[in-house]
Amino acid sequence: MTEQWTERDIPDQKGRVAVVTGANTGLGFETARALAEHGATVVLAVRDAEKGKKAAARITGDVSVQALDLTSLESVRDASAELHAKHASIDLLINNAGVMIPPKQTTRDGFELQFGTNHLGHFALTGLLLDLLLPVPGSRVVTVSSIAHRTRGAAIHFDDLQWDRSYDRGAAYGQSKLANLLFTYELQRRLAPQGTTISVAAHPGLASTELVRDIPAALRLIAPVIGPLLAQSAAQGALPSMRAATDPAVLGGQYYGPDGRGETRGNPRVVASSPQSYDETLQQRLWTVSEELTGVQFPVAVAASR
Repeated sequence: MTEQWTERDIPDQKGRVAVVTGANTGLGFETARALAEHGATVVLAVRDAEKGKKAAARITGDVSVQALDLTSLESVRDASAELHAKHASIDLLINNAGVMIPPKQTTRDGFELQFGTNHLGHFALTGLLLDLLLPVPGSRVVTVSSIAHRTRGAAIHFDDLQWDRSYDRGAAYGQSKLANLLFTYELQRRLAPQGTTISVAAHPGLASTELVRDIPAALRLIAPVIGPLLAQSAAQGALPSMRAATDPAVLGGQYYGPDGRGETRGNPRVVASSPQSYDETLQQRLWTVSEELTGVQFPVAVAASR
């Protein structure tokens, strides 16, 4: 693999269709911009269509906007139906959108907001769009996780997935990001026999994005001062996602992140996730629960995952 991988290393994307969730700002915007500038037809899948249109106007290339509210399974289904009507196939699905450490809230379907948005919404979207990816050789599902999947309390709390008994916003975020990885690895096992689509994960390290809007007020006050010292730009933070989506050398089941100390910043490379993220029993259990909660069944047989 190329060292010091940058945006310039993205191969020609002409003829490819990419759907990027949360693409009106931050990592998603930078990823969508780079793909469009390299020739891809890019769909900005966003909750606020007006913000999506403003973002699209800042991008050079073939870009459109798709309304998608990951906090609503009805919206996810509607978006999937509209994307099926507009596109015969999809080459890249980049599950990027997310929320981080908000006060306790639930989605329209009653799920804890972070688990419901970051994991269940993307789980459902991927399952509903996978039939558009499977026929396409070289197609990819890229799911954005976080170094927070390793933090204190980062576990799948099957006895209280929605944090009804008590709520720890940081631990709930860690749970959702661990779920992203468990999903990525289980999906890859199910896709492997198909031979066309791969599932890959990425994380941005510490990047300066709007995700910090829900951090405690005291931290928001000092964030403009300490942020530039600790975090890299959104464009740099998006490089692992870009590489996972476009580098010809990428293999299914890989995880890309920055190469610096603690994976907080640097150039994108293959990194390792936490030991529990590789637990196949945990992956399968989360998959089964996710199917039950969303009502979405994937067009890849369970038997193919073993």
